Amino acid sequence: MTTGIWSIGAAVLAFVISAVVGKFLIPVLHRMKYGQTILDIGPSWHKKKQGTPTMGGIMFIVAIVISTGVAILLLNLFGKVYEPTGYSLKKETFCVLISLGMSVLYGVVGFIDDYIKVVKKRNLGLTAKQKLVMQFGIAIVYVAVNAIFGYGSTTYIPFFGNVELGSFAITYYIISVIIIVGIVNAVNLADGIDGLVGSETFFVGLAYMVIASMMTQPCSTIISAAVSGGCLGFLVWNFHPAKVFMGDTGSLFLGGIVCAIAFGMNMPIILVPLALIYLIEMFSVILQVSYFKLTHGKRLFKMSPIHHHFEKCGWSEVKIVVVFSTFTAVVGACVALWVLFGLH
Repeated sequence: MTTGIWSIGAAVLAFVISAVVGKFLIPVLHRMKYGQTILDIGPSWHKKKQGTPTMGGIMFIVAIVISTGVAILLLNLFGKVYEPTGYSLKKETFCVLISLGMSVLYGVVGFIDDYIKVVKKRNLGLTAKQKLVMQFGIAIVYVAVNAIFGYGSTTYIPFFGNVELGSFAITYYIISVIIIVGIVNAVNLADGIDGLVGSETFFVGLAYMVIASMMTQPCSTIISAAVSGGCLGFLVWNFHPAKVFMGDTGSLFLGGIVCAIAFGMNMPIILVPLALIYLIEMFSVILQVSYFKLTHGKRLFKMSPIHHHFEKCGWSEVKIVVVFSTFTAVVGACVALWVLFGLH
């Protein structure tokens, strides 16, 4: 069986598991009163969402982990894989499993944060310092493991091929850690309206799937397909009006996996454009805060992150999701074309 079949199977399995888990998880979250507390800093009309169950990210985390694990296991046992010179299926399998592990750890940090919010009734959850210490710790361990096993000595750049890092390696590792933590938090900030991050990440997963397939990286193709399938299954319950929120459990996991796939493919240069929509959200917050301080109270946007600005401008949640997701899909297609024409 070809890689395409395993990838489609992973996507379908992830979709089914995510959607089915939601059927049982949402009533449990309701009974346990694990409802979202809507803070006053958001749009006033979001108050009607008060009490909507959170931690729904468990749905797609379970789905992505199981479907990826099953598909990669079957691929290694029964799959027929074209292995170009220098390629190793076992090595790629190891890289993807490490990446999946990092993503799950970020999901655990998010779960702790959500648990403190909804069970301990501390609205802000973990402190910013606690989150950053854990997030940097996970990123450092991930990058260190890659370096120890020799997976970070080169990086692939379209039109240039594999580039030896040499003396730049240490700087590269430091930058990698900063980028991972930055994008994980950017995805977290982007999660503010029904279906937004799930829809955006669905298209990011599709872009990764196409790129990994072109690069003949079957395991990366499978995990990318699983991400898209898991997000789509979650959207069954999260699209407006949402019956469940992903919480930090889900958004931190997705941030981790968006980073991990690019690094697992040894092509982190594509991470920034594919994560552009999340970065725009993050920088809108940075710009808003900076402008507010510099002008002693004036605002650059009506509200940040920027999806709230468009809400304040009268856009519906569905319109914002469609526009932001379309932007992500177009950027993903452009990145895929860049990689295709830059194959070396």
